[in-house]
Amino acid sequence: MNIPNDLKYTKDHEWVRIDGEVATVGITDFAQGELGDIVFVEVETEGESLDREETFGSVEAVKTVSDLFMPVSGEVIEFNEEIESSPELVNEDPYGKGWMIKIQLSDPSEVDDLLDADAYGELVG
Repeated sequence: MNIPNDLKYTKDHEWVRIDGEVATVGITDFAQGELGDIVFVEVETEGESLDREETFGSVEAVKTVSDLFMPVSGEVIEFNEEIESSPELVNEDPYGKGWMIKIQLSDPSEVDDLLDADAYGELVG
């Protein structure tokens, strides 16, 4: 299982890459493995400001649909349109081409509440 050290994680299996005031968000390698073949990613919150832990979209796999949760508060400023036509990128490259949204952070200190790679590794053990 791949858990990059340069990312932060949530207990709901989202990962976060911070670049200044912008956070890129996707689901973890563990999550995509548990879901199985992803067939659709829906995000209708682009342009909206959401609080941490609010639902920003959903991911549909062959066997289930799962909500996606905001790891930090902020405005959803971008959706990865490439996964709309190629949702399998989330399975193939969850930390790269399979990213889901970018968030303009409203409270950068919330990042401190996220899990580091070691803590996330213990969670999924």
